[in-house]
Amino acid sequence: MHPRKLPHAIYTGPKSPTFLLSEALNTRQKIKMPSETARKKLTPREQFFLMQLFISLQARRTTSSFSNHRCSTSSSFVLKLSQKLIRFETMQFAKWNAKTQTWKDFALIAGPCAIESYDLFLEASLRIQKAGATALRGGIFKPRTNPKSFQGLGLEAIAIAKAVKQKVSLPLVSEITDPRQLDQLYEVVDVFQVGARNMHNYELLKTLSKIRKPVLLKRGFCAYVDELLLAAEYLVQGGNTNVILCERGIRTFERNTRNTLDLASVAYLKQRSSFPVLVDPSHATGVRSLIPPMAFASAASGADGVMIEVHPKPDQSLSDAEQALSFEQWEAMLPTLEQIAQAVQGAPPWNPS
Repeated sequence: MHPRKLPHAIYTGPKSPTFLLSEALNTRQKIKMPSETARKKLTPREQFFLMQLFISLQARRTTSSFSNHRCSTSSSFVLKLSQKLIRFETMQFAKWNAKTQTWKDFALIAGPCAIESYDLFLEASLRIQKAGATALRGGIFKPRTNPKSFQGLGLEAIAIAKAVKQKVSLPLVSEITDPRQLDQLYEVVDVFQVGARNMHNYELLKTLSKIRKPVLLKRGFCAYVDELLLAAEYLVQGGNTNVILCERGIRTFERNTRNTLDLASVAYLKQRSSFPVLVDPSHATGVRSLIPPMAFASAASGADGVMIEVHPKPDQSLSDAEQALSFEQWEAMLPTLEQIAQAVQGAPPWNPS
């Protein structure tokens, strides 16, 4: 797929963070940290990322093959570079607008929970693409609590996904549940999803750290937010920096919803990491009528996008029917969602200091 049709956050070409770091390493002036006055103008999240960048440049200067060169040109260069990296890794993780052929600064991933048939998946994909989604979701392998539940079509779904992708120009987000599935999925899957049950599957994370395709890492339903960041560190430490975090609700004593959506985690993660942060209101609520308002709240909290289950015939869905939206329900929520996302992204940065 042509790189221009992918969000910058999941693109590792000439303008990726890796490239910008390499560019900095090839310059010949000494590293200088921006002044305290300049740093105070940044948000807490930008300050945190600036420190990460500065430490990274210092470490690479002394340990990498570029050690004979001096790093970034000046304190202002480090400051601008950190802001560029933030922009490329988060703010440009955007929505493809099929009508205007442009990106907007909010990611919209939609599709059925699982690939059930060629006709159904093609119908969903075409409708979702027409509405201007960023990416398509569709489960190939589905880990289920009940062993009698539908667990995906497996290899048959891979063939279906390949056929549909020939007619749809959207990247596919799909879950990997076992390291042994990587070779089978690699050709068809553009973004590998690590589900809530596998957030602590460290062997799977180590395997995915060796590839350069993006990994969408979901928070475990009993995991602390810091544990999610540590799981992400497994990917980064192995060399894969294309990490997207996803809040999908946690298990509490509340029984009216499938999970409890923790939107405070979105703000926390954006202040303390440079990763894009998505929200999955479908799994977070498990209630069809609650998905639009929770998607709106996700955008208001500063999330970089949402991931929503959409099905041609929701009540007949073989997986999580109660939390799937119809095409009409999904399309009806998009104008409000876009307005909220634009209002939040157009607002001046908030700095509590």
